[in-house]
Amino acid sequence: MNAKIFYPAAALIALLMIALSFVWPQGQGTRSPGLFGHAIEKPDYYRMVRERDIRRKKQAEDRAERDRTTAARQAADASASAAGSAPVIATDAP
Repeated sequence: MNAKIFYPAAALIALLMIALSFVWPQGQGTRSPGLFGHAIEKPDYYRMVRERDIRRKKQAEDRAERDRTTAARQAADASASAAGSAPVIATDAP
């Protein structure tokens, strides 16, 4: 191929590719500067995972609170039953 045709064509193709890179849609990487950039929108999957983690954490806290309440109630019942079943001292009075 003739050099007088090849080099100008290669330069034109390179400039077109650079121009295309400025207007091509952006992905999850760094935003383009100024005019061509746009806000990054994450898929709903990430929101779903975040909400699931929050829900699991709340359930674990509720379960721990319920276990603490149950243990305190059982301890109170055990102490009340121990106090109620204290041995009665029988006295032999004439």
